[in-house]
Amino acid sequence: MAKNTICLWYDKDVEAAAHFYAKTFPDSAVAAVYRAPSDFPGGKQGDVLTVEFTVAGVACLGLNGGPAFKHSEAFSFQISTDDQEETDRYWNAIVGNGGQESACGWCKDKWGLSWQITPRVLTDALAAGGAEAKRAFQAMMEMKKIDVATIEAARRG
Repeated sequence: MAKNTICLWYDKDVEAAAHFYAKTFPDSAVAAVYRAPSDFPGGKQGDVLTVEFTVAGVACLGLNGGPAFKHSEAFSFQISTDDQEETDRYWNAIVGNGGQESACGWCKDKWGLSWQITPRVLTDALAAGGAEAKRAFQAMMEMKKIDVATIEAARRG
């Protein structure tokens, strides 16, 4: 396990979530599944308690902590994409697996975890500054899933 790990609280489906992330994103894997050594509030001995996994190279520990805490947009994974095909693949995997669309490249998976699926063309445009950044930003504000061709057109003016 990495020295610094993100701990994500799930109601009860951490193992399914970890396997979904490992299947969906490159440089992702499920490393270990730990079961409860005895009964605990909301669970029984032998239930999955924690799962060590990696999402796009980021070490995570998922905890089946019960319904007390929910994910919020205050935490999200930002996945940079190289083109529309990659953007569509991740967006469709998340939204098409019980997730939901939001605005400006944000979506939630079926476990409530927020994701930003962000084409590099958008971050490059924002980094360029000036009128180019303003046009790209205004275009993005009208989108749910980011459309690469529209951002590229906005960059050009």
